[in-house]
Order: sequence, then C-alpha cells, then structure tokens
Amino acid sequence: MVEQELERLLKDARADEGLKNELIKTRESENPVEDFCLLCEKKGYKISIGELFALGQNNNDAKLRSVNGGGVNAIEGWDDAYEQFFSELIWC
Repeated sequence: MVEQELERLLKDARADEGLKNELIKTRESENPVEDFCLLCEKKGYKISIGELFALGQNNNDAKLRSVNGGGVNAIEGWDDAYEQFFSELIWC
C-alpha cells in the first residue's frame, strides 16, 4: 500500500512544482521524516513513518533473499525508502 502511495506522490510531485518544493522543504526540519509523513497525510497520501521504514527493510530483505545465499551483506541505502524517494524526486 505505501509503495503505491509513494509512486502516486512522486508522479504528482513531478507534475506540481509547489508540491515538490513542499516535500523537499521537509528535509530541512528537525524531524524530516515525521514532517514528510505529516505533509503526505495532510495532502491525502497514506504514508506513515512505520510503513515507510518497514517498506525499506522489506525491500532490502527481499533483495538479499533473491540471491539464494550469495548476498550476505546488505547494500548501504537499499533499506531507506525515504531517501530512495527523494533521490527519484530530485534527480530523475
């Protein structure tokens, strides 16, 4: 569910410069992840902190399982759905 919400948010933010700027501005706050999630919920996107962290962890775990025992060490940053979202928003 949260993965689809992030995709919808990314698509909408790419089309709406104001939304994109609001999202980027949350990164400057004392509690960036919390403020990001609060803004998302305010704008109608169902993205909570717990789901965001769980998504990253689940994706990372799935990648490690997919290599059939060959990937014993996690790759730095693969477990951070929040940072992955902003990488796509800012750079793509």
